[in-house]
Formats: sequence, structure tokens, C-alpha cells
Amino acid sequence: MTNVYSFDGILVFGLLFICTCAYLKKVPRLNNWLLSEKKGVWGVFYKAAIIGTRLHLAMAFSCVTMAFYIVFLK
Repeated sequence: MTNVYSFDGILVFGLLFICTCAYLKKVPRLNNWLLSEKKGVWGVFYKAAIIGTRLHLAMAFSCVTMAFYIVFLK
């Protein structure tokens, strides 16, 4: 079980947040509602979605590496 206040927990939260926002960018209704703002607090979702779509190979590798670390090494 990962702890949110540990470095591992922060990394897992960040990876899941970016992957979730990138997935929500592909859903048309949620894209217009959630990712329409590019500035402010709601802009964080937009920026995470852009990171997830542009760096999809790096994100996939990071998710697999983190899953391997959590399952087998921790």
C-alpha cells in the first residue's frame, strides 16, 4: 500500500493523474467540460492532458516501471 505522503505515493498520484487527464481528453463531452480552460486551477487538467498525449511513450514506460517497483520491490 503506497502512502500519499511518501515520494512513491506522490509519483504514483502524478502518473495516475496525467494518465487520467490524457484519457479524459479523448472523451468529447468531458473534453469540452473539463479541459476547455487553459489557465488557472482548471488549467492543471489541461496541462496534464497535454503532457500525457505528447509524451505517451514515456508515460507508458513510467507507469510500467512504477507498477513493477510497487509489486515486486516494495
